[in-house]
Amino acid sequence: MERYVVNSTNLYSVGYDEEKCMLEVEFNTGPIYLYYGVSPHHFMALMSSRSVGKYFDRTIKKGRFRYRQVGGMG
Repeated sequence: MERYVVNSTNLYSVGYDEEKCMLEVEFNTGPIYLYYGVSPHHFMALMSSRSVGKYFDRTIKKGRFRYRQVGGMG
């Protein structure tokens, strides 16, 4: 999955698989997580948000989606 570097103090890069509705997030601190069931709407909103980190925290991270760590330190 291709990831895009984002301008955020918390997130380093973000990728999305539309077919699987899967969001991949790499944090500045190293860990990489997959979030399942993320709609294309949420991905587009995340990428176009004024604050990618705040949108992520408010909409994706707060327990709305299943997730698992897949790489990096953590």
